[in-house]
Amino acid sequence: MDPWHSLRLLQDYIERERFAGYDPYDALNSPLVRVASLGQKFPRIAAIQLLKRLPLNLRPLLGIRKGYNPKGLGLFLWGYAKLYGLEKKPEHAQKIDTILDLLDQTRNRDYPGNGWGYNFDWQSRAFFIPKFTPTVVNSAFIGHALLDTAVLTGRGRAVDMALPIGEFILRGLNRQEENDSICFSYTPLDQYYVHNANLLGASLLIRLSQETGNKGFKDAALSSLGYSVKRQCSDGSWFYAEREGSHWIDSFHTGFDLQSIKYFLDAGYGEEYRPAFEKGVRYYAENFFLEDGTPKYYNNAVYPIDIHSPAQAVVFFSRIGEPYKGLATQALSWMIRNMQDEDGHFFFQKHRLFTNRIPYMRWGQAWAFHALTEYINAQQ
Repeated sequence: MDPWHSLRLLQDYIERERFAGYDPYDALNSPLVRVASLGQKFPRIAAIQLLKRLPLNLRPLLGIRKGYNPKGLGLFLWGYAKLYGLEKKPEHAQKIDTILDLLDQTRNRDYPGNGWGYNFDWQSRAFFIPKFTPTVVNSAFIGHALLDTAVLTGRGRAVDMALPIGEFILRGLNRQEENDSICFSYTPLDQYYVHNANLLGASLLIRLSQETGNKGFKDAALSSLGYSVKRQCSDGSWFYAEREGSHWIDSFHTGFDLQSIKYFLDAGYGEEYRPAFEKGVRYYAENFFLEDGTPKYYNNAVYPIDIHSPAQAVVFFSRIGEPYKGLATQALSWMIRNMQDEDGHFFFQKHRLFTNRIPYMRWGQAWAFHALTEYINAQQ
C-alpha cells in the first residue's frame, strides 16, 4: 500500500472536477423529480432512495448538475490544510483560499452566526429540509476544519469564519433539556435529536470556548456531552438516536461519536467519561471489521460496505494511535484495494453482488481525501 500514491491520484481527480460533483441524496435537484413528486413526502423519499441505490448515474438525464457541497468543501479544506502543514507548498495554500471563498459563498445567512447545509432539498422520514438549511453536523465538521486550518496555515480568516458557528449552535438550533443535560437538534427546523449530531456540535463548542473563553460555549458543550454519554449502551455502543425506529448501530456514526468525545478529553474536559470512551473504542474496534480488514456497515451486518466506513475508521484510529495504529493501516489498505478506481476516485458502496462505482464528491472523494491526509499526517 502506498498512501501517497493513492492520495495523488485522488487529488488529481478532485482538482480536475474543481471540487464539484453529485451527491447520493441530490435527487430533488432534478426539475423533473420536483414536478413528479408533487411536493409530497413519500414520493420525495422514493425518488431520493431510488437514485441513491441505482448503480447507474441517471443524474445528467434528470437535469441534475454537479455542485459544491459545503460539507465536502469543509473536508477538502481539512485535507489541504494538513497537506500544507506537511509540505508548505504554495499550490496547497491556493486551494485553501479557493475553498474558503466557496465556503463563504455557501454559508447560510438566515440564522444566527455561521452555519452550512447541503446544496439540495432533503426529505427524510422525520422532516423536510430546504437546500442550504444549516445543520449542526455540517457546521461542526466545517468548524473543526476551519480551526485546524488556522493552526496549520496561520490564516486568521479561518478563525473568523469558525467563531460565529458557536452562536448558530447555541441560538439557531432547538434543544431537548433533561435535568442538567441538553441535546441539540439536527437543524433549526426539526426536533430530531441524534447522538452524533449532538456530540459533534458539543465538540466544536468546547474548542470554541478555548478560543474565546466563552463560558456559555463551555457550559453548553459539557451539558450536551453528558446527555449522549449517559445514553451509551452497556456494551459500549450508541444507538443512532433514542427515537423509536432509530435504534441501529453503525460504524461511521460510532466513529463520529467517539471522535467528538476525544476532543473533550484532549482539551482536559470530561475526564469522568474516559472509561465510557475507552469502552466505546473497544466496541468500535471489535465489532465493525472482519478478520481480513473488511469494514462492516452495521454492528450486525456487513453490507452495504460504504466508503464512509473505512474512511472514518482511518481518521479515528489514526488519531488514537497505539494500540490501534495497525487497524488504521488495515482499514486504509482495504479501502484503497477495494474502493479506488484507476482514475483516482473512490466508489460509493460495495454490495454483496455488485459495486456502486458512482464518484460522489462529498460522500466519497471528500471523505477519502480527509482519511488519506489524516493517515499520512499521523505517520509523521
